[in-house]
Amino acid sequence: MLNINRKLAQLAKDGGCINVGLVGAGQMGRGLISQIESMKGMRVVATADINPENGVHAYKKAGVASGSICETSDNDKADQAISQGNVVVTKESSLITSLDNVDVIVDATGVPNIGAQVAWDGILNRKHVVMLNAEADVTVGPLLSKMAQAAGLVYTGTAGDEPGCIMELHDFADALGFEIVALGKGKNNKVNFFANPDTARDEAIMKGASPKMIASFQDGTKTMVEMTCVANATGFIPDVQGMHGIAASVNELPDIFRLKEDGGVLNQTKIVEYVDGIAPGVFAIITSDKEEVHHEMQYVKMGKGPNYVLYRPYHLCSLETPLSVAKAYLENEPTIVPYYGSIAETVAVAKKDLVAGEALDSIGGFTSFGRIVTSEDKKKMRALPIGLIGPHIRLKNNVRRGEYITYDDVEFTSENMILHLRNIMDAQMNS
Repeated sequence: MLNINRKLAQLAKDGGCINVGLVGAGQMGRGLISQIESMKGMRVVATADINPENGVHAYKKAGVASGSICETSDNDKADQAISQGNVVVTKESSLITSLDNVDVIVDATGVPNIGAQVAWDGILNRKHVVMLNAEADVTVGPLLSKMAQAAGLVYTGTAGDEPGCIMELHDFADALGFEIVALGKGKNNKVNFFANPDTARDEAIMKGASPKMIASFQDGTKTMVEMTCVANATGFIPDVQGMHGIAASVNELPDIFRLKEDGGVLNQTKIVEYVDGIAPGVFAIITSDKEEVHHEMQYVKMGKGPNYVLYRPYHLCSLETPLSVAKAYLENEPTIVPYYGSIAETVAVAKKDLVAGEALDSIGGFTSFGRIVTSEDKKKMRALPIGLIGPHIRLKNNVRRGEYITYDDVEFTSENMILHLRNIMDAQMNS
């Protein structure tokens, strides 16, 4: 991210601007619009939301005058409005991905199927794509990444989300030649695998958030998805299914993340993990086989060794996403992308006893939560990826609470975009 500020300032000085198209004007989208309005060389010129008033509200909160906001679903009118220095609000995500006057698409919906559709359409329309949608990425990101790369475009996860922040620590340590033992994030509440929108409602009301979104945090699905992103970007895997999830302080991490024979908890190194108690931070556990490196690390007060922790105590969510937009547009480089394909999967586990004939609902709902496993384990179990779940899936068999939901347990009553792309991806992987 070095010199992005100077490059954006120079772009603005030269009369240029990165035109951003946003899909999803919820909490993340609103923050993104306001942050970019304070920046040089970039603007969110068009926003789509199923409720267009959300987009209008987001622009007004960012200080955009009402007279500069054009509500339309017509391509020509939208492009003309942008050319005149105005911004566009629409209900149609397909408008955002097809506009000539949009350079980079950001999906901030958090809905896997919508994210897959937006990314697919964006790439087909030769736009860089930034995903504030880890759920879509872990399901079909390897396919979308290859498609973008073949077109000379960038498909990327975002700075500010935990996977992007962890990737920065990974790349820093990897470039310096450190051995990376573990990569992880903090979780700010104890996992309740069986949380649902009803049990999460009070916290959701207090935070002004969706009960389903809060439930997806509480039941661990969001954490599992985020660390699956990291696994697919780095080649690291969960040490055990679902990860260890130990409660610890930052100072305890170097000793905890050692092999069992050395007094730690690990069966292997190069793993992804989460820790109860260090949120909202992210970390990397590193070591070296060089005596002088250990001497220097101890000299700069990084601990006694042999393991050391690199810890970033914050992540700014969508407020950092503009850095990924700029990096894609100015440098044609991603922030985080599934370089290793599908190394891990977040798969569906029953939240309650499910009966044949019952339909699944979506992430953060009443029927399932996500658990990270290796792709090898996923294939052996024929487990269902969490990003595919929804009311288009009906149970053929009973599944008891706490059991994995498998492909053999379900039937698809219709095909949506993410299922279509996943079928293509699986066929490529198996060919």
